[in-house]
Amino acid sequence: MAGLLGLAFAALAGLLAGCNNKETHPTNAQELPALSVHTQTVESKKFTSVEEVVGTVRAKLRATLEAKVSGRIVKMPLVLGQRVKAGQLLARLDAAEIAARLEQAQAGLEQAERDWKRNSALLEQKAVTRSDYDTANSRYLVAKAAVAEAQAMMAYVEVLAPFDGVVTKKWVDRGDLAAPGKPLVEMEEPSALQLEADVPVAIGAHIQDGARLALRVDTLEHELSGTVSEVAPTADPLSRTFQVKLDLPEAPALRSGQFARLLVPVGESLSMRVPASAVLQRGQMELVMAVENRHARLHLVKTGRRIGQEMEILSGLDAGDAVVVEDAAQLVDGQPVMLK
Repeated sequence: MAGLLGLAFAALAGLLAGCNNKETHPTNAQELPALSVHTQTVESKKFTSVEEVVGTVRAKLRATLEAKVSGRIVKMPLVLGQRVKAGQLLARLDAAEIAARLEQAQAGLEQAERDWKRNSALLEQKAVTRSDYDTANSRYLVAKAAVAEAQAMMAYVEVLAPFDGVVTKKWVDRGDLAAPGKPLVEMEEPSALQLEADVPVAIGAHIQDGARLALRVDTLEHELSGTVSEVAPTADPLSRTFQVKLDLPEAPALRSGQFARLLVPVGESLSMRVPASAVLQRGQMELVMAVENRHARLHLVKTGRRIGQEMEILSGLDAGDAVVVEDAAQLVDGQPVMLK
């Protein structure tokens, strides 16, 4: 194994030297000019261990709208992505049957009202019994209720936007049949977003209502932090998870429906870390240039996770080693160096 590592170091040193050599460049690393370098000491630092939980970015305010009555759609002035105001018409249904029912109810009300007024006058003259008056009054009240019901049904003919938002999906279009329980339009308010994630029960104790947690979204370069706004009180017995919702800050590239990873802190641990700029990638090998006795020495390392601007070192270096953090690729193994 040591022989293989030696061959790898020799091959890599030759490659680095070849990349930096000119025709007159010395072939012995000891004869190379001393370069000034920035170094940093390898330290064992505490960091918070996290578990990643996948989630979805969604709008806090969203709705799937349905018709309350059945009918053919005669008007639907919408396109996907259109902004609508609260109360704006989204769809209108054919109301012939409901209109006929309203006319019938209004005609019945007019007749019942005439009978009620006549019986009221006759009751004052004691020309009818109290029972006849009560019957006419009941018919009048029933007729008024029938008109109110028909008017309410007519109001259901128009589907209106419940809030200001954006149309995100159209299930139907003009000419389609609408019916109760059949979705017509989806809309949402995109300015207020939240993350929905199903968190395993095993790490659920680490999430508290009101806590701030970090998350990663593929379209964003930097991590975001959100505030836990809802935590389900019970777990799903099938998936052994419970739903958590986080309110998210505004971000230009953040969109509803995006995939995200919630970072749940589960404890603290120690790890050796170096700046990410100190790690060189050469094929499948990860290398770090350390400074030993004022000379550059190549170390084959194994890295772990990236933590901010630092890289975790699992093997290949010891705490206290000094590593080159800038322009390490310009150095050759064994080359003299000066510390800046």
